[in-house]
Parts: sequence; structure tokens; C-alpha cells
Amino acid sequence: MVRITPLELIGTDDRGYTCEYFHERMGRHLVIFRKAGTISGNHYHKGTSLSKQPEILILLSGTAILRYGNIQEAAIIRVELDVPTKIEIDPYVWHELETKTDCTLIELGSLSEHNADTYRI
Repeated sequence: MVRITPLELIGTDDRGYTCEYFHERMGRHLVIFRKAGTISGNHYHKGTSLSKQPEILILLSGTAILRYGNIQEAAIIRVELDVPTKIEIDPYVWHELETKTDCTLIELGSLSEHNADTYRI
């Protein structure tokens, strides 16, 4: 399963806007910058790393297409994402992110946790 949550808008003025979200994870996180037209992911996680139960990404800028599906099923779901959005990806869900524009994301987890729990089909 994948959950996509628009972030809560808590304020706006001439400078822009502010959103708030809650997360229960502390520690190292990734800040990811991706160029338009690139694809990231194309893998799944088993949930052996705490940061992959579920994997949590926050799309901070840009637009992207998320494709995902259960690794034991043929169906692929396609969702267009806009900012600000929180994406939660459960274990055993294959996923890839295609950027339509330059994008910035935060991934709640470290690179070492990511590498320890990443599998390709």
C-alpha cells in the first residue's frame, strides 16, 4: 500500500507558505534533488530497516509521477504528485519516481538504511 497525504497548510503571506507535518523518526535523513525527466527508485524494500516501515518521502518542490505496485501482482498504479505531499510506501511495494520538473524531496532515513534494505526485481 502507498499513502499520499497533502501537507497541512498553516500559514501564507507575501513570502510564500508554511506547512506542518508530524513524523516519529529522528536521526539522519536524506535531502534529494532530482533533475526533470529522471527516474529514481525502481526497487522495493522488505522493511528490515526501520526507515522502510514504511518508507516516507516529502515532495518539497516540483511535480513528479509515482508508479507503484505490490511485487506479487502485475498491476501498476500511476499517480501524479504536486507539492507539498507526504508519500508513505509500505514494504514489498515496488516503486519508482519520474520527475516532470526539477524536484526536491526529503527521505526520512539514512543512505545506509536505504542501501541495507533495497531490492530490485
